[in-house]
Amino acid sequence: MPHSDLPASLYTAEQARALDRTAINSGVPGFKLMQRAGHAAFDRLQQRWPEVRKLTLLCGGGNNGGDGFVVAVLAQRQGLQVQLLCVGDDDFAERLSSEALQAWEWLQHESVDWQLYREQAFTGELIVDGMLGTGITGEVREPYFHAIRQVNRSGLPVVALDIPSGLCSDTGAVLGIAVRADMTVTFIGVKRGLLTHQGPEFTGELLFDGLRVSDDVYETVDVAGFITGADDVSHLLPPRDKTAHKGSCGHVLVIGGDTGMGGAAIMAAQAAGRCGAGLVTVVTRTEHLSALLTRYPEAMAVGVRSGHELDPYIERADVLVVGPGLGKNAWGEQMLVRALSSDKPLVLDADALNLLAMRREFGHRNGDNWVITPHPGEAARLLGCSVAELQADRFAAVVELQSAFGGVALLKGPGSLSFDGDALHLNPTGNPGMASGGMGDVLSGVIGALIAQGLSAADATRLGAWLHGAAADRSAQLYGARGMQATDLLAQLRLLVNGL
Repeated sequence: MPHSDLPASLYTAEQARALDRTAINSGVPGFKLMQRAGHAAFDRLQQRWPEVRKLTLLCGGGNNGGDGFVVAVLAQRQGLQVQLLCVGDDDFAERLSSEALQAWEWLQHESVDWQLYREQAFTGELIVDGMLGTGITGEVREPYFHAIRQVNRSGLPVVALDIPSGLCSDTGAVLGIAVRADMTVTFIGVKRGLLTHQGPEFTGELLFDGLRVSDDVYETVDVAGFITGADDVSHLLPPRDKTAHKGSCGHVLVIGGDTGMGGAAIMAAQAAGRCGAGLVTVVTRTEHLSALLTRYPEAMAVGVRSGHELDPYIERADVLVVGPGLGKNAWGEQMLVRALSSDKPLVLDADALNLLAMRREFGHRNGDNWVITPHPGEAARLLGCSVAELQADRFAAVVELQSAFGGVALLKGPGSLSFDGDALHLNPTGNPGMASGGMGDVLSGVIGALIAQGLSAADATRLGAWLHGAAADRSAQLYGARGMQATDLLAQLRLLVNGL
């Protein structure tokens, strides 16, 4: 789903609360921030659904509910019909405190009618979710469970305040059940769970409002990571020198394509070429050379039978991309061992990662010039855990991957995460059309090309993930997501690396 005008920084729930506290301590009353949040959300829903005249709001007893109370007041002032359902026990109003209580008192002063939620029919044309914010721990309990289930079954558009109720703001995991929002308006800081794991499925369009919090506040709170954006393309890939030549634009060596899997190496090579590598060589099985040169005549193609034949080609290359179609047999293992013995920058994907998981003695590589790019299944094998355990906290998993293997780790999937031992980056691009074979092969070629052109492994990885997803997004806009093929990204990649 689209993400509009997001800032670069990501925050955990605790860091977001620290931003709130710091803003309040700097002189902005908490209730003023709550009013700003309600105004921001109401403005955004009116912009997207200007025809809506009836709102149903479900509010809990915390500050998330307080934001909803503000929306209810604003909606009634605008002449909308408001159905306010408060989710909680009979003593709901007595339990309110702090800014939520102030919002409640304002609501009473404005004579907004309300009811306790008791699974009654929704009368609105649109639902505002203000039930559970970032403070939820553990699985969703009653009566919230039934309220969320009714929201999801209603078929009505949903706007979530700050975060969809039931979604973990730190991990993106659904805590038993979560609201499926069409739009989420998040405040002050972007919560990292909104953009990875199950977050994108439940968040819908993600909008941000900083509530006019000053820059000084942000300087006092640590961040959990950074979002890669389109501005990074122009920053990391400036226009080429007028004197550039193929030798100055880097030489990528793709190693892969065991018997029956030659296409993977070809796609990685094509992606490297389309992303600006000056030279591309493919070392593969001899039987694939004809198809390779027919499909990609610009490449240099070499057929080899054993690992020791690799040495002269490794010597001439600037970066090695190892794994596309490599296989897990003796041939592939020999190729990997030879590549690992060199000191050249490496990008490992696919069966190179599976061999790495099988042969733990390959282990950690010193230095920062190699990249591993596992999807969750491969990452789970590398870490010796289940996919479910890994996905439960993708942020912890990518840190563990980097610690175990060194270099840069890229954990693929919705909201791909990269970590270089220092900074964590999240990629917001991509779509479900990428659920087809060969996408990872293309990505490995993209990253290899960027390293060949002088980017650090960390920058090449985060930018490569962004370009890869953005190319898929452009393809989906043109032709739709279903039926997308990995090679559909090649033309879009060329446009994107040129800032077009």
